[in-house]
Amino acid sequence: MKAIQLLHPGENPILQITEINIPEIKSGEVLVQVKAISINPVDYKTSRAKGGVYAKIKDESPLIIGWDISGIVTKSASERFQPGQEVFGMINFPGHGRAYAEYVAAAATQLSLKPAHISHQEAAATTLAALTAYQALTKTGALKAGQKVLIHAAAGGVGHFAVQIAKHFAAYVTGTSSASNKEFVLSLGADHHIDYHTSALENEAHDYDLVLDTIGGENINRSLPLIKAGGTLISIPSGANIDVAEKAAAFNVTGLTFMVKSDGDDMEVLAGYLGEGVIKAHISKTFPFHEMTAAFETIASGRTIGKIIVNL
Repeated sequence: MKAIQLLHPGENPILQITEINIPEIKSGEVLVQVKAISINPVDYKTSRAKGGVYAKIKDESPLIIGWDISGIVTKSASERFQPGQEVFGMINFPGHGRAYAEYVAAAATQLSLKPAHISHQEAAATTLAALTAYQALTKTGALKAGQKVLIHAAAGGVGHFAVQIAKHFAAYVTGTSSASNKEFVLSLGADHHIDYHTSALENEAHDYDLVLDTIGGENINRSLPLIKAGGTLISIPSGANIDVAEKAAAFNVTGLTFMVKSDGDDMEVLAGYLGEGVIKAHISKTFPFHEMTAAFETIASGRTIGKIIVNL
């Protein structure tokens, strides 16, 4: 089968299509013929030999990154799925997912059935980013109806799902983005928009219950004064949020870091949301498998609206 191997991770990473054997599956796993892959900032970060995920997998050979897939089960060693069923999920994160390949061996407990009327592209898009939004808001943040929530980079991969999920939980949602993405953020259901290129953030009311920070660094400092005493800030970008707990404590706020984990039960929740129209993946651009480098260049720009998808 064809797979994309990461060669020479670093400032100028090389992604090379290579031929390797179709993986063998173990008990509890299924073999998935991949139809679509979702690309995330962590993919690009890992290719540049940065971050905790890279540290976990750097000695693997061949090193095949990627975690988000949608496809068709071709073999099964699990009672959870049968050959022919269409599934999607985030594979083995934060470990070695090996998703940039025509076939992927995946733990059945990390997958969900794909809703029949949802495309493989939409399903693949609703994996790592959507899981991050769901787990951070509902599990780490204990989101409740009526709370005021501030979501940064609300037009991005995680952000656009977070807005939709928070609205599903009947929260009042403010989303930040550039002015050019204001209408998109509001179309997701946000009640209020802030252009983060202006000083509007400092002029916000100081009564947010929960802030989802997808940027880190100075953005944490700007956000903390907006949170009510006893509120919570959840920061996702590893390496840009190491002091969040200490900074938050000075404002009588709980500051937490967060990393998403593969979870089939949570994927089933997202499958339900997709099927019912509670959430919808916005796909800004798609690429063929052999143009993975171009997909990386797009995600590296940091200006992606929604998700980037690679088709097989």
